[in-house]
Amino acid sequence: MLGCLFVFCFSTPLWARHIKGGEIYYTYLGPGSSPNSDKFSLTLRLFISCQSVQGQLETTVNIGVFDNSDGSPAPGSPFTATLTSDQFIQLSKPSPCIINPSPVCYRVRIFTTTIELPKTPQGWTAVFQRCCRIDDISNLSPNFNIGASYMCQIHGTNTVGPTGTNSDPQFLVKDTVLICQHRPFTLNFGATDDDHDSLSFSFTSGYLGGSTNQPIVANPSSPFQIEPLPYRIPFSGEQPLGPDVTIDPKTGVISGIAPAGGDYVVCVLLQEWRNGKVLTQKPKDFIIHVDDKCDFAAADLKPSYITCDGFSYSFHNEAPSSPLIHSYFWDFGIPGSLTDTSNNKTPTYTFPDSGTYKVKLYVNKGEVCSDSAQTLMKVYPGFFPGFQSIGTCVYHPIQFSDTTKTKYGVVSSWHWNFGDPTSTTDTSSLRNPSWQYSDTGTKQVTFIVSNSEGCLDTVVQNVQVLAKPPIILPFSDTLICNIDTLQLKANGTGDFSWTPTASMLLANTENPLVYPKTTTTYTVTLNQGGCVNTDSILVRVVDYVTLYPGNDSTICLGDTIALNPSGDGLYFVWSPASTLNSPTLKNPLASPTSKTTYHVVASIGKCNASGNVTISPIPYPGSFAGADTTICYADTAQLNASMKGIRFVWNPSTSLSNPSILDPLAFPLSTTVYNLYVYDTLGCPKPGISSVTVKVKPKINAFAGNDTSIVIGQPLNLSGSGAPFFAWSPPTYLNQNDIANPVANPTENISYIMKTYDEAGCFALDTINVKVFKTAPDIFVPNAFTPDKNINRLFRPIPVGISTLIYFRIYNRYGELVFSTSRTGDGWDGTLNGKPQDSGGFVWMAQGVDYTGKVITRKGTMVLIR
Repeated sequence: MLGCLFVFCFSTPLWARHIKGGEIYYTYLGPGSSPNSDKFSLTLRLFISCQSVQGQLETTVNIGVFDNSDGSPAPGSPFTATLTSDQFIQLSKPSPCIINPSPVCYRVRIFTTTIELPKTPQGWTAVFQRCCRIDDISNLSPNFNIGASYMCQIHGTNTVGPTGTNSDPQFLVKDTVLICQHRPFTLNFGATDDDHDSLSFSFTSGYLGGSTNQPIVANPSSPFQIEPLPYRIPFSGEQPLGPDVTIDPKTGVISGIAPAGGDYVVCVLLQEWRNGKVLTQKPKDFIIHVDDKCDFAAADLKPSYITCDGFSYSFHNEAPSSPLIHSYFWDFGIPGSLTDTSNNKTPTYTFPDSGTYKVKLYVNKGEVCSDSAQTLMKVYPGFFPGFQSIGTCVYHPIQFSDTTKTKYGVVSSWHWNFGDPTSTTDTSSLRNPSWQYSDTGTKQVTFIVSNSEGCLDTVVQNVQVLAKPPIILPFSDTLICNIDTLQLKANGTGDFSWTPTASMLLANTENPLVYPKTTTTYTVTLNQGGCVNTDSILVRVVDYVTLYPGNDSTICLGDTIALNPSGDGLYFVWSPASTLNSPTLKNPLASPTSKTTYHVVASIGKCNASGNVTISPIPYPGSFAGADTTICYADTAQLNASMKGIRFVWNPSTSLSNPSILDPLAFPLSTTVYNLYVYDTLGCPKPGISSVTVKVKPKINAFAGNDTSIVIGQPLNLSGSGAPFFAWSPPTYLNQNDIANPVANPTENISYIMKTYDEAGCFALDTINVKVFKTAPDIFVPNAFTPDKNINRLFRPIPVGISTLIYFRIYNRYGELVFSTSRTGDGWDGTLNGKPQDSGGFVWMAQGVDYTGKVITRKGTMVLIR
């Protein structure tokens, strides 16, 4: 059992994780030994890891051959191929300008066999299968223990004829390229063909094959049973290295900007063409290693650029930025110019004229490790794409017309997408196509147009598809006089007709003339290629114009009033016009400065009527609230107002001594505007309004300092605040009594009153009490306190002659600190973490510095009483 376990545990690495790519190709050798047969040489070229070990290095392989018509095996299939070549290929000398290059190495093993196959119409397909590819392939999911299948088609008589022959093209073995992540690269996946047939190249999916249970496949599967590789989004068989890497379909050269570092399986489909038909095809896949450590200074540009809307273009290096790039040099290719260059990383250049210019980019020009790129810059401004549509009806063709204008070249290609969700063929490449929709709604039409110089642009427009063609009428109801002629108007696309045609001219146009004598409804019909819609206009007819000019009115002088005539007139003219905002409005705004009579003429066509209305302006009642004033905080102001009217109202009135008089006292606590409203009975319905502002100066917050205690002989530096000016009383024991911070040296208890005031005389008072101890400086502490009573609720020290309290601390019987402070006046409330402490003894300690600089330390005990 132990021996079996040993073999099992150590056999997996012998076959797993070593394949890096492969291909099969065939060579025609001549007629077979049997009638109607051919002899071929089959070659398997297998790329494996350079670290492959014994067990991964078999000397024979099996190749299955299957009929392309039904997948049945060929006589003698599978065929055994023998190892004929085994060599290591590696990149020994990478460019010295590439920093941190990783080694590039793979091993190529070639197996060959000779077979004979009957001629068949469809030909054959050779298949080799093996597990497993190297692990951790970046563009696959899952990406471990992934097998491989390699195939090639062998021609049939349908493509070469009964007597024709062919040998497979062979891929070039030029895979030793160092590819750095996020850097431009080129890899030649080209091929040669001894028969000189045409070759084409494209990316395609690689294939699975073999498994961990059957790594060496003795009897390969039919190609109809082989599944493609499971690519990881956003990668695919068609984009194995992402969207920034492409393959040239004619040369097989792969180029672009490499993705992030890792191993990527890339499969290229090689098709062989003869006489316009695909003769054979075969895939070759190879695992490309993208190095995440190497880097180099790279210049990269697209093959060409074009500007079609101006002469300026902004350039940038298509290769991602790198710290190895030290400088940029651009040459914009202006013939005969020495100033058409730039050292900017992303320059914007304005070309002098239209044309095609060769633009060159150099990075690190003049250095050993430099690079360059060249592109064609096409400058052909004046390309204006556009289109228009005629028609709107469902089930009727809508005509689309290209309106593109181009200054250079000619408009050369068109692609339309009509945005019809009911169809998958709603496209056209005609210049002026038509399309018939089968449902109504908004259709988004996309038009891609280009010119012969390479300009290309896209226009997107919404086209409304309706059940009926729209008719736009400027009005649906109007009024004329019986002597008038009226022009009706309709807008739309198609043929118009109107009814009734009596008293009508130009009945089959969009704008007929009518002259009815009685009220008539006119119906318009719009026919858009058989798609019909109708609408109507009511023309009311009167014999004369009715007009009432409005009531005479009184307004306040300076106000405006809207004139309000009534009647059926359509047009109005007022005079005099000098005090009107518009003399042709039905309801103009009038602003007369004196009594004015306005004359109005109302008309319907050629009929009219007139009338007058008088507006009398009356002055506003006189309101004079008085002059603005300024008071101190909490002071009063005497208002002195006057008026011309019969009554008045103060607002606000809450801070007035008596709001029913014109000269009340005002006592606001903040700046207040008092409005005086005056009314009269002379005709102006609005009050006269004036205002007076009582500005209140900010409150002065006087503070003379906290009450304090000193020892006799100790100077006390008072410190007052509040306003710019001060007066202390009594001046006893003060060095100066008209400053904010006098020095006091009292010999007995004393109280100082501080007055602080500003330039306007506003003031405030405060008092400080000074207790003088006739002792040396000390820290006095009581021996008990009762936190539950209204007095003596805090236990605190009384520093006397102490300039700085260093600390005051209280400990319980367990030595636990229950209170600590360094601020004079703070004390303990008898709790610890919010919990009241029980009655009992406590130890206190205090330390401070007296006014002479001496440190004083005190300690003792006290009793908490509840």
